[in-house]
Amino acid sequence: MPELERQLQEIVKKNNVLKNEPMAKHTSFKIGGIADYFIKVTNIEELKKILEFSNKNKIPITIVGNGTNILVRDGGIRGIVIKLELNGFKIKRVSAEDVLITVESGMTLAALAAIALKEEITGLEFLAGIPGSIGGAIRMNAGAYGGEMKDLVVKTRYMTYDGKIKTLELSKHEFEYRNSVFSKMDVIIIDTTIKAKKGSKLEIQEKMDEYSASRKKAQPLEYPNAGSTFKRKEGVLTAKLIDECGLKGFSVGDAEVSTKHAGFIINKGKATAKDILELVEHIKTEIKKKYDLDIELEILVLGEEK
Repeated sequence: MPELERQLQEIVKKNNVLKNEPMAKHTSFKIGGIADYFIKVTNIEELKKILEFSNKNKIPITIVGNGTNILVRDGGIRGIVIKLELNGFKIKRVSAEDVLITVESGMTLAALAAIALKEEITGLEFLAGIPGSIGGAIRMNAGAYGGEMKDLVVKTRYMTYDGKIKTLELSKHEFEYRNSVFSKMDVIIIDTTIKAKKGSKLEIQEKMDEYSASRKKAQPLEYPNAGSTFKRKEGVLTAKLIDECGLKGFSVGDAEVSTKHAGFIINKGKATAKDILELVEHIKTEIKKKYDLDIELEILVLGEEK
C-alpha cells in the first residue's frame, strides 16, 4: 500500500479512503473522471486533520457535497476530493412559535425537510425537492417556490484551510440570486443555524406534496442532470430563451437539452463532460446571437480536461 494511502487511513476510516475513484459515482450528472483520492469526512476533527495533512504535503484539496450542482471534467480531479458527510443537527425551541435549527453542511436538504416535517416545523417545505446539501445551498443561495436560503439563515460557521473555525452572521453572507459571499471565499462551510416556526404537520405535508408533484410534472427527473444549468438573466427566464431558440431536444452526443424543461441539460446515458460543455457553448452562442445576452452557468465545473 502506498504511504500516502496508509497515512490517510490513519486519519479517517479505511473504508472512507477511495483511490482512483470515478467521480461519475458521486455526481447527479453521473459524469466525471477519476479522483486521485476520494475521502468521506464524517466529523470536524477529521476535516481539520485532512487539511493539516494536505497543507503539509502540498496536496490540492477539492470539497464536494452531494454532487448535485457540479460537472466534473473527463480528466478527473488531482489530489484529494473531500466529501463532507457532516450530518448532525440540533433543534432549539426559542418560544412557543419560534425554532432555531443548527444543521451541519453535509446534510441533504431533503433530509432536513423530512426532519422539519417530523418535528412539525414550517418554513422549510421548499427545500424538500431541491437536490443537494446544506453547504452547497448556502454557497449558492438555493431556492424554489418563492423561498431562498437567505430567508432562513441566522449565522454560518466555516473552516479556513489552515483549520480555524469562524462564524459569519447573516448580514455578512451577501446573499443574492444564486450567489453568496461563500462563492468568493476559499473556505469550507461546517454548519448553519436557520430560523423557522412551529407548524401543522398536515399543512407541511400538503405543501411538500404540492411542490413534489409540480417538480415531477415540470422537470426531467427521470434522467441524470444537475438541476438548472444556467442562471436567470436580468429577470428573464433563461429556459424560456433557450426554448425560443428552438433548442429543446438539441444534443451533443448523449448530452441533450431536455424536451420537458429547456433549462435542464440531461445525460441520456453515456454523455461525457466534453459533450455537456460543448452543448453549453452552443446554447450560449445561440442566445447571444438572438438576444445579445451573455448567460452564466449555475452549475460548477471542476477538474481537468482529458
